[in-house]
Amino acid sequence: MEVTKLKTERPASESKPETDTSPKLTAVNATAESTATASTVAVVSLRLVNQSSVGAPQVVIVQGNAQGSSVIAWRVIEHLSPGWSHPFTYPLQTQVSVTDPWGNVSPALTVEPGQQVNVVMGTYGTELVLSSPPDSAPNVIGVVNDLSQGAIAVEVLKDGLAVARTSALYPQSHVVYELKPTISIGVASACTQGEPVGSASASEINTEISLKGIASADIVMSGGGGEGSSAQPFIFSLANVVMA
Repeated sequence: MEVTKLKTERPASESKPETDTSPKLTAVNATAESTATASTVAVVSLRLVNQSSVGAPQVVIVQGNAQGSSVIAWRVIEHLSPGWSHPFTYPLQTQVSVTDPWGNVSPALTVEPGQQVNVVMGTYGTELVLSSPPDSAPNVIGVVNDLSQGAIAVEVLKDGLAVARTSALYPQSHVVYELKPTISIGVASACTQGEPVGSASASEINTEISLKGIASADIVMSGGGGEGSSAQPFIFSLANVVMA
């Protein structure tokens, strides 16, 4: 958005200059520009719809193909009754947050695919420096610990929630995350949002859904019910898809 600066002309007969209000006008315009920029961030609007005959204690969603990290429960949706729905969004933007060796947590930094975050010691403390290495793969995000001492922890975020995590990245080492616009969904138990998913639960989160090119869609959950050998699996499928 182009910011238009207002110009106020002073009559020649005035002996004292008027108070310059341009900083206030500029601040207002800058805020409007920031709001407009934020409103154009691409997100996929989704709705989980329970069309099964039973409720599911936990529906767990993880980031698909989150290479470079253990499986993290991005969203855990609980107690969704038949006929009910649960809206949520999947931002195409990715953010990175770092905890330094002294326990200080950085603000979330927006990182585009192909970019790298270098964690360095600045004038006042730890800083994050964003770069675009020429040899970086276009679909990955990298983090490098350039501190002289101390391990850092890295969290990769979507919608402010962790989708990938590295607990200890030591000095002069790096990690690479490949995050495709894909989620995996399933019915699992004993999962906590933002925490690693156990191997047994991860095997149940096995329906992969590509969100590439989608603006909005319903994720319909059907099936379920029965006990023992007659138990029916839950099935997840897309409906009411609107392309971007």
